[in-house]
Amino acid sequence: MTVFAFYLFAISVIAGGLFTVISRNPVHSVLWLILAFLSAAGLFVLLGAEFVAMLLIIVYVGAVAVLFLFVVMMLDVDFAELKAEMAKYMPLALLIGLVILMQFVMAFGAWESNAAAEGLRAQVAPVDRHNTEALGMILYDQYFLLFQLSGLILLVAMIGAIVLTLRHRSDVKRQDVVAQMMRDPAVAMELKDVKPGQGL
Repeated sequence: MTVFAFYLFAISVIAGGLFTVISRNPVHSVLWLILAFLSAAGLFVLLGAEFVAMLLIIVYVGAVAVLFLFVVMMLDVDFAELKAEMAKYMPLALLIGLVILMQFVMAFGAWESNAAAEGLRAQVAPVDRHNTEALGMILYDQYFLLFQLSGLILLVAMIGAIVLTLRHRSDVKRQDVVAQMMRDPAVAMELKDVKPGQGL
C-alpha cells in the first residue's frame, strides 16, 4: 500500500507540474499547481514528516495558491498579448530547458544508492518522541536565538517593503493620531447662543 501511495503521489506531482506549465487557462494552471502541492504533501507524509506536510498545505495551498487564484481571476490580464511576447523568447527557453535536461541526465547517470541511507534517515528523529515534537525542541531550545533572529529579519523586510511602496497622496485625508490626542476641548468646540426665531 505504501509503494502504491508513493507512485500515486509521485505521478500526481509530475502531472500537476506539467499541466501547470502547459495549461492555456491560467485558472486551470493554478488548480494544477494546488494538486502538485497536495501530492508533495502526501509524499512528505509517507516520509514521516507530517509537520512539513501540514506546512506545505497551510502555507502554499491555503495561502499562496489561493492568492494566485484570486489574482488571476480578478485581474484583467491580456494573456494573448503576454503569449505573443513570450513567443519571441521561445528559442532561448528551449535552449535553457535542453541544458537543464542534460544536467539531470548527467546527475542521474552518476547517482548511486547508499546502502546506509535508510538507516541514516531513520535516525534523524528520536525514537522516544514524535518528529514534530523533536523539531519543536530543536527550534525553540537549541536554535532559539537563530529562530528569533530570522523572525526579526522577516519583520524588517516586511516593514521595508511597506515603506518602499508607500505613496503619500495630497488628495487623500489621513488620520492624524497625534493631533487627535493633543486636541484641546476648550478650543475644539464653539457654543452659539441662538435666540428663538432668528436662526443661525
